[in-house]
Amino acid sequence: MARNTELAELAESIFAASYDKDATGLDAAAWKACAESGLTTLTDPEVGGTLEDSAVLLEAAGAWAARVPLAETDLLGGWLARAAGLAVPDGPLAAVTAGVTGGDADTVSVELRRVPWGRSLAAVVVLDGDRVLVLDTAGAAVTEGANVAEEPRDTLRFTGVTPVAAAAAPAGAAAELELRAALGRSLLLAGAARGALARSIGYAGERQQFGRPIARFQAVQQMLAEAGSEVAAAAAASAAAARTARTAGFGDPATEFAVAAAKARCGEAATAVARIAHQVHGAIGFTREHDLRLVTTRLWAWRDEDGNESRWNDRVGELALQAGADGLWPLVTGRP
Repeated sequence: MARNTELAELAESIFAASYDKDATGLDAAAWKACAESGLTTLTDPEVGGTLEDSAVLLEAAGAWAARVPLAETDLLGGWLARAAGLAVPDGPLAAVTAGVTGGDADTVSVELRRVPWGRSLAAVVVLDGDRVLVLDTAGAAVTEGANVAEEPRDTLRFTGVTPVAAAAAPAGAAAELELRAALGRSLLLAGAARGALARSIGYAGERQQFGRPIARFQAVQQMLAEAGSEVAAAAAASAAAARTARTAGFGDPATEFAVAAAKARCGEAATAVARIAHQVHGAIGFTREHDLRLVTTRLWAWRDEDGNESRWNDRVGELALQAGADGLWPLVTGRP
């Protein structure tokens, strides 16, 4: 995928301006800047961005460990609301699949667990079987939680609340929502891997041992080369998945195959790159004071979120078997 240089530069400038290695929770300054630039609704037809544009944005967000729910808002919550014909609420969003119980004809009750950025969301878009509900988080009781990267993963409890809006779910919504979540996470993983590699190369060039930078030692060079190959593989797989989703649509088996392969490959890269980054940094890389943890903890957290490596590798195998001998080549290459 040709990198959208202008968009990449805009995203990098926003994330760099508000970067704070010691902060947690929503980065309000970065969110405001992204919203004003149209990046929080990038794939909205009225904005005109593509999934490949979103790939550039999310990779940058991953590299900078940006504390903004861009994938959750645009690729998931915003998409699901639009697909159901509902107005998209302003502010940070998330989308979840959950079984909702009704208090009466007009109200619902539900407990939503490990909602990304739950405490900071304006609304949650819920896929409840054959309907889509928009729930205002002002009516939720929040139990705060976090993943290993200290990103909010909260429990939201709604009791007898009236949805902001409701509509019939579009056909295939659950399958598409799952693929969109895996694609978004793959792109973030690719970016975080790039960020970890960049920090490692920089440190290896600065750290002196036996009178010279450790980057001049062959063993360190080999580790960095291995990490570089993993970063390249993750970037290629996630970019290919975004491109396939744009051209073929999420209902095409080729997209499911590409997304499954990307999430599995990015999860594999996450493990290798995090390991190598910490080996290069030595003991200093394990301290809370060092910003390496911002990307490596995200690599560890995100490789398991939205389906881990084993789950998506299994799906790759299932799709290959379903395609059969004659259909495997077109499935893998996208060509007849």
